[in-house]
Amino acid sequence: MTRDELAAHLDYMRELGVQGVSRAAEWRARVETPRPAADAERPGETDDMPSDEALAAMPADTPPAAAVALAPAEALAALRQVIGPACTRCKLHTLGRRQVVFGVGNPQARLMFVGEAPGEDEDKQGEPFVGRAGQLLTKIIEAIGMTREQVYIANVIKCRPPGNRNPEPDEVLTCEPFLFEQLGIIQPRIVVALGKFAAQSLLRTTEPITKLRGRVFDWRGASLIPTFHPAYLLRNPPAKREVWEDMKKVRELLQA
Repeated sequence: MTRDELAAHLDYMRELGVQGVSRAAEWRARVETPRPAADAERPGETDDMPSDEALAAMPADTPPAAAVALAPAEALAALRQVIGPACTRCKLHTLGRRQVVFGVGNPQARLMFVGEAPGEDEDKQGEPFVGRAGQLLTKIIEAIGMTREQVYIANVIKCRPPGNRNPEPDEVLTCEPFLFEQLGIIQPRIVVALGKFAAQSLLRTTEPITKLRGRVFDWRGASLIPTFHPAYLLRNPPAKREVWEDMKKVRELLQA
């Protein structure tokens, strides 16, 4: 797809009110597609993986939109296959990252956490939020009576920026459509945006996280709650009080 075609596609989706897009034309057919009523009961977490037959029938370059007909666990696995274990879509693959860090958790989670990007520990282990900030996130999740296995955790971009620098605009533009696909597959009731980059990317705003947190936004039928990133809390422990207030809102919404 040329730059002009991509720009036209982005303009088309913005006119529809869509806040995130994939470059695949087939994606248009799945925007705001409701999950069948049978899924509304949110059955318990599952570790089921797609059958070999399901994946074998899907070409290696199948766009993420094709996963919509699959069960959530299978759709996520298909999307992961589309991204590939060694993605080369942006420059980060040339800047020292070890592997793609896709996401982890319950494919049918009611609660999803979205962070910024993998750090060094995540890049080594291939799982988001496993370092010190991840350990704090686990405690935060447990504080509202849940476990990591019950929620889903992902990042705006899937590869570690060198030196844990901030993601650059071209990296976000390239990678965030995969996050939107994850959100569309899982369809959580509540999305917690951890830190400035996640909140600004999801809300399409430049407001600082200090002005965004403490509020609840409607986001494609889900409640989006911005809060401080756990890494920020490690540097600024007093801010834990504000995050706890945000998490109490999350707990109330889950219990409603």
